[in-house]
Amino acid sequence: MKQDKVRLKIAAGIGILLMLFCLSGCSLNSILSLFKKDTLVRNTPEALYVRGSSEFQDGNYKKAREYFTRLKDEHPLHELAILAELGVADSFFTDKEYIDAENAYREFLNMHPTNENIPYVMYQIGVCHYNQKESIDRDQTETVKAKKEFERLLARFPDSKFSLAAGKLLRECNQDIAEHEFYVGKFYFRQKKYQAALGRFETIALNYPNVGLDYKVEYYIGETKRKIAEEEKLKKDGDKEKK
Repeated sequence: MKQDKVRLKIAAGIGILLMLFCLSGCSLNSILSLFKKDTLVRNTPEALYVRGSSEFQDGNYKKAREYFTRLKDEHPLHELAILAELGVADSFFTDKEYIDAENAYREFLNMHPTNENIPYVMYQIGVCHYNQKESIDRDQTETVKAKKEFERLLARFPDSKFSLAAGKLLRECNQDIAEHEFYVGKFYFRQKKYQAALGRFETIALNYPNVGLDYKVEYYIGETKRKIAEEEKLKKDGDKEKK
């Protein structure tokens, strides 16, 4: 899935460093070669940040985390430390280690509740769950979690560009949950467990309208109620015969 991911201020940070170390024509590798020559320079927050960003861009996410972690641990008060925290979370996410990514994003959320990147962080938490959701014939726990996270983002930051992206994924989550309920409802219907089936169908009608299942759900609610009525009539007739 392609996402409108924002690498926060990583690119901006590298741009600042490029201006600091060379005004023109210098590549990122050139800057890194300078760091290799001097241990003291290599351990500065700026150097650790650039090296982490470089490893990240090259797809070396574990190595990137090492540099970002060093930065935030060794220079916790530096302004780049916050970006390093996000770098750690993003590296886990891009490496598809979603549980660790969510933990890192939540830690950021708790430590920096008013930071400008909070909408992005909340969106990423939702996507961590979204990317782990199962097909509609399987358990939908991750889908439900993603739905809740996207709803929180939309409620708190309705005008954020990340809320726009979250809204699209939220509709997919609602669709999947509704189709799962319908799948289970039909299973119960075939097993003649009509009360259980009716509960599923009515849940869809109440909570998930306009996802493309309205007519099917209406039909099955009617059929299920008819079956329940038939069973109740047979039971009453049987009771009369016993008397």
